Amino acid sequence: MLNVLLVEDDQDLALTIVQYLDIHGVRCDNASNGVSGLQLIRNNHYDVILLDLNLPRMDGLSVCREVRREGNDTSILMLTARDELSDKVDGFESGTDDYLVKPFELQEMLVRVRSLAKRKSGQVQRL
Repeated sequence: MLNVLLVEDDQDLALTIVQYLDIHGVRCDNASNGVSGLQLIRNNHYDVILLDLNLPRMDGLSVCREVRREGNDTSILMLTARDELSDKVDGFESGTDDYLVKPFELQEMLVRVRSLAKRKSGQVQRL
């Protein structure tokens, strides 16, 4: 069974995603802000991290950078309403593996999660 972390502050969207993943055999933890998401990442193993950009307490780009700085190579899929090319570039430069613009189809998100779970991220900075 895949183990996923969703860091999303929109509780309605988070509930929808968690329920959809559960129906499809994916276990999903949820954090509603960047600080608690980072803490869960540090304390648990996840196959994929679903990360919103606009988060309270610590934004998604900062969470992503910190995860990579700490040497964590878990695949990250950013879920965000930011759809400008510059936003996507910022996301990839911060260490994400994939980028999905809201609104999105849940089936597409699930396919991306399963694909990302098959490999480790290549975004970790190694010393």
